[in-house]
Amino acid sequence: MLDKIGQWIITVSDAVCGYPEFLLLIGGGLFFFIYSGAVSLRRLPWAVRALRAQQAQNAGKETGQISSVQALLSAIAATVGMGNIAGVAIAITVGGPGVVFWMWVSAIVGMSTKFFEGTLSIMYKGRNDCGEVEGGPMYIITEGLGKNWRPLAVAFSIFGLVGTLCFMQANQLVESVTTVFTTPMGIENTVGLRFAMGVAIVLIVGAVILGGIGRIAKWASRLVPLMVILYLLLVLVVTVINYDRLPSVFASIFKSAFDWRAGLGAFTFVALTGARRAAMVNEAGVGTASMMHGASKNTDPIREGLIAMLAPAIDSGFVCTLTAIPILLAGQYTGVEGVKGLYIALNSFGALLPGVGQYLLMAIVFCFAFSTMFSYSYYGQKCTSFLFGTRRIKYYNYYYLAMIVVAAVIPLDALVGLMDLAFALMACCTMFALIKLSPRVKALMRTYFTK
Repeated sequence: MLDKIGQWIITVSDAVCGYPEFLLLIGGGLFFFIYSGAVSLRRLPWAVRALRAQQAQNAGKETGQISSVQALLSAIAATVGMGNIAGVAIAITVGGPGVVFWMWVSAIVGMSTKFFEGTLSIMYKGRNDCGEVEGGPMYIITEGLGKNWRPLAVAFSIFGLVGTLCFMQANQLVESVTTVFTTPMGIENTVGLRFAMGVAIVLIVGAVILGGIGRIAKWASRLVPLMVILYLLLVLVVTVINYDRLPSVFASIFKSAFDWRAGLGAFTFVALTGARRAAMVNEAGVGTASMMHGASKNTDPIREGLIAMLAPAIDSGFVCTLTAIPILLAGQYTGVEGVKGLYIALNSFGALLPGVGQYLLMAIVFCFAFSTMFSYSYYGQKCTSFLFGTRRIKYYNYYYLAMIVVAAVIPLDALVGLMDLAFALMACCTMFALIKLSPRVKALMRTYFTK
């Protein structure tokens, strides 16, 4: 019976999270890109200036819990995770080098969506049962669309309680440890070993998330710049050592992306694979980031939107490219049976830097996985607060930590399918609200950019 239910969940998830979700997120992003007058390209310098000026402007204003910079880094901490390494490797394995180009395109589209998310998260904030200011899709819906739309906000929060569990991160973190360390040492991969590693992960994550959004933002503001810089340095070393092959790598990206000789079907497949993977990596339109930006002390909606749209440029554009280059340089992504994204990435770095490459990547993987688990807990807390009140948040935290141990021990095909399905349903709620309220953002844009 359980096997049948699990298979049904996987089947439904594959159907909903395929082209329907792609059309929703990428199609909606294209709408925002055109409707905003290509805000992600034309206003990128404004976004950088807004990021630099934000701290001083908001000093002393208590309209949230964290600064815009902390909100941005916390949102990036959630999106820069296993998807940027394992996900990119899977996409290249399935669609070839050309998917990288379409990841870049998707990043530009996602930036436009994030602009509208960030703007609306400041325009429409609400208050929890303790009177504290909060933001996110649930408040964008109830405050922006009206109280009659509360069932849609409730639906988003229910889906969010499932979609923001870090089953994949915890499971893949344990898998990577066993692949790189315990198995080569001859240690058997038992349930007891995986349970012990799950408990160790819980102790680290619990020490951060039980301190609330302030501690999560504090760690994110330290961890995100560090892990991105370390990853950049690692890829630079690999690139410099193999600089002679770099031109052919970029040539293969563009040639594969626009290779009409393979037929229109192959071209479409490559484009959709890359764009869909990047859409899931940057989470533009899902609604998670607006919960983080809704906690910002910023009072200027457009300024927050400009800052928010930098996230896809960093995770889907920059970090995904950092992963793609070594994988393409190593050329070990063909002929691999099954979906083994992290396995491919570890082997690629190991081949390019024999003896140390996979261990250095493992250190980055640890940072990526933990940063996601820190921020995702906050999203679940906000959904819990909206549904059941702030007093129940502590119970959610215990539930969240317990699920990490479960994820470390058991196979996750059905559970990951359930999470993916919940993510897609979250996106349905969020994108509906964003599109419905987009004229109000457009009106505010005219005032802001003509000042």
